[in-house]
Amino acid sequence: MNSTAPPPSSAPPPISLRRIAEIAAILIVIGLLIGLVPRWLAHRRLLREAFTDSVLTVSVVTPKPAKSDLGTPLPANVEAYIQASIHARASGYLKNWFVDIGAHVTNGQLLAQIDTPELDEQFEQAKAQLDQAKASLDLAKITADRWAQLLKTASVSDQDAAEKQSAYVLAQANVEAARANLDRLYDLKSFDNVTAPFEGVVTARNTDIGQLIAAGSGPELFRMAQTNPLRVYVQVPQQYVYDVMPGQKAELTFIEKPGHTYEATVTRTAGAVDPSTRTLQVELEVPNPRGDLFAGSYAQVRFTEAPVHNALTISDNAIIFRAQGTQVALLDSNNKAQLRNVTVGRDFGDSIEVLDGLETNDRVIDNPPDSIEDGEQLQVAQPVGTNPAQ
Repeated sequence: MNSTAPPPSSAPPPISLRRIAEIAAILIVIGLLIGLVPRWLAHRRLLREAFTDSVLTVSVVTPKPAKSDLGTPLPANVEAYIQASIHARASGYLKNWFVDIGAHVTNGQLLAQIDTPELDEQFEQAKAQLDQAKASLDLAKITADRWAQLLKTASVSDQDAAEKQSAYVLAQANVEAARANLDRLYDLKSFDNVTAPFEGVVTARNTDIGQLIAAGSGPELFRMAQTNPLRVYVQVPQQYVYDVMPGQKAELTFIEKPGHTYEATVTRTAGAVDPSTRTLQVELEVPNPRGDLFAGSYAQVRFTEAPVHNALTISDNAIIFRAQGTQVALLDSNNKAQLRNVTVGRDFGDSIEVLDGLETNDRVIDNPPDSIEDGEQLQVAQPVGTNPAQ
């Protein structure tokens, strides 16, 4: 039996030199990339960091609307609506008093009585003088009538009759003078009763029984005040005088009454600024039906209906003072500095009022360096806790 020999195995084809060269080139390129790319990336990172370090980093703030000009409480004085010192019009000795401090009295109520012996004597004397004048008038009338009859028969001269008629007219005048003096003393005698001129509260009593009372020049006997409503006076600075007008509402607060507010209404203004203080006196009224507010108190007034102006406030560190005027540095959409002149108003310490030159959507650079220039490229500082890569 014949056996068949296996066919000979085929050998792999030889690798060509070109193939080897291509593989070597690829390996060289890969090696170059592995070595050069990290260095190139590191170089780019260094350049970026160097550029970042060369650009000034700033923080920005947004202007805030200013509060109402009169939102801050102003000091005020509370006074009685009516207040009067009660003096004596008749001289004498205090006979009795009927009210003391804190008493509520009505109009015309008797406060005290004065014993007036000298005035009583003068009153009696005036009555006697009036009687004498009336008697003289009667005699003068009879005489004048008689001489008028005698003149008709030519028994007396015209001169004598005229004199008697004149004496009658003089007697009439004397009666009127005596009656007027008696009426004066009668009215003066009525002042021995000291009465209340209006309804209110007795706030002082400066007399006692037996005290010598001198009319006119003597000390006050009582002091009265009408305490419902109360008057409130406040001095408004000149820059706000046009923000206050009659009928405007305000809040009244007292240090001794924390948490309590009382509504007051502006009744009138002085209509002129005091040149010594540059303030306008404003008068308000506050109801006091229960009498729990006292005249003479210190209070604070806040005008709740004061108009709000279109002013903005920014940090006082954002203001730049240069020869060109008062300026602020803004950051535009391209993160470039833009210097702008502004008009400032009130200084609140940590913030300042800007009346003109800013908008609510402006980005204002806070605490800008003195060397900042218009058009300078800037970058905004990232808030604390913010990832710049986000």
